[in-house]
Amino acid sequence: MHASPQVLRITMRDRVLVIFGPGDITREESDAIVNAANSSLLGGGGVDGAIHRAGGPAILEACRQIVERIGRLPAGQAVATPAGRLAARYVIHTVGPFWSGGKQGEAETLASCHRESIRIADELQLASIAFPAISTGAYRYPVDQASQVAITSAAEALQKAAHVREVRFVLFDSGTFTQYAHAARALAANLSLKVD
Repeated sequence: MHASPQVLRITMRDRVLVIFGPGDITREESDAIVNAANSSLLGGGGVDGAIHRAGGPAILEACRQIVERIGRLPAGQAVATPAGRLAARYVIHTVGPFWSGGKQGEAETLASCHRESIRIADELQLASIAFPAISTGAYRYPVDQASQVAITSAAEALQKAAHVREVRFVLFDSGTFTQYAHAARALAANLSLKVD
């Protein structure tokens, strides 16, 4: 049995941060979805493999062209490609940090993934972007810590964005949803924001 999805919304004036889960990011209709890619950009397991499978070969072809141009994508950076057969218009690929105990700059790299992805969406003049839980799967970033970094950095970038009005976190399972919702509530309480 799959748990029925839950939604938490935080309103920041004319912008909204949405936590949604359990959900499948490949079905998202946001203008852009974010892929937790590896630095080769050639697809992999988890979210990365699911996005490539659902979007079809156009995404891989665009990734190959980027790699030919810039080489491997460093952790914390992001690039955009068309979304192929997905409902989204773009896929923004970002490389999260491997968890090595938290003393190797992992939090800064993870924050950069969210800031850079939102910056690229803003450059493309997109209104909405959806993130998975970056680095919490095979890269083993503890979800309770990753959620705080992700929510805080995304909220800061959203407030500075000129075009992006909605940031969604589409989380694969209810445990991850709970951690991200907890981080979002803490942020809202801290900034006196409205939570629905």
